[in-house]
Amino acid sequence: MTDQDDLFGTAPHAPETAKPRTRGVQPAPVLADDAALAARLSPHVHLGTSTWSYPGWQGLVWAGRHSESTLSRTGLPAYAAHPLLRAVGIDRGFYRPLAASEFQRYAEQVAPGFRFTVKAPSLVTDALLRSEDGRGQQPNPLFLDPTTALHDFIEPAYEGLGATLGALVFQISPLPGPRLARMNEQFDLLHALLLALPRPPAGVLAVEVRDAAWLTPDFAALLRDTGARYCVGLHPKLPPLTEQLPLLRALWPGPLVARWNLNRLHGAYGYEEAEKKYGEFTEMLDPDPQTRAELARIIRGTAGAGQDCFVTISNKAEGSAPLSVRALAQAVADG
Repeated sequence: MTDQDDLFGTAPHAPETAKPRTRGVQPAPVLADDAALAARLSPHVHLGTSTWSYPGWQGLVWAGRHSESTLSRTGLPAYAAHPLLRAVGIDRGFYRPLAASEFQRYAEQVAPGFRFTVKAPSLVTDALLRSEDGRGQQPNPLFLDPTTALHDFIEPAYEGLGATLGALVFQISPLPGPRLARMNEQFDLLHALLLALPRPPAGVLAVEVRDAAWLTPDFAALLRDTGARYCVGLHPKLPPLTEQLPLLRALWPGPLVARWNLNRLHGAYGYEEAEKKYGEFTEMLDPDPQTRAELARIIRGTAGAGQDCFVTISNKAEGSAPLSVRALAQAVADG
């Protein structure tokens, strides 16, 4: 077994703390166990949730009950005060591009050491233009277009997020059949896009996919040539994490980007089923210790090599994203 096959191990460091809140949405009282656990994690480890606006996290993240709209607007500082939540996803930009001022407003609400994972607009990452119910209607002429990506995503995010930028993720939606039959063309489009983009002032550019047809040596070579990272997608549309490791090994060493989106037991189209089952996301109803243990091992090795880890978890992964973050942090520290 080579060193890179022995993915991985790390040493403890003290975390940076988030800004205190004196009014508005207040953070839940910090548990002594969470503070002690956070102190055992490397500052390279940035764990968080896919977003921050869930009222059901009362007592886990928030003190008191707040509406989803209130949390969306003003809950970020309270979220970032949790010692284990050192990252968060911004998914709303997937539906419409965000301005630099919007990114800056988020960056100003968190402490140094906090990082954002941001999805690129679907305008660039979806090969189809879709109706409101998600049905593909016609080909998207701006799919993987470098100029659109630069103007509507890269430049505003670089300017607004600055040092809080963790990972900018091009999550490529499932490809229609004709494109899947011509994967070489899709590789060429992605290669041209990534080559056209300037390097980020902090963090990384990453690519997440929804079709296993991407997961080839050619894809790894493309990412290596452009300096982009593979975003590990923990989603039933893709093979399990262990089967995605060859891509990580081919790109070693380098930062880790991972998004744990949906528990495999729900199937590839199980978001609605998971949402109904998990209710207000207050309990870990479907723990997945195997995925958690493997992900923790990769995080330990990456951080131990002095590389950053940007990992965000959805409520649909195990039932409650804050509890999943706590369990993952424990697995990383205990390894």
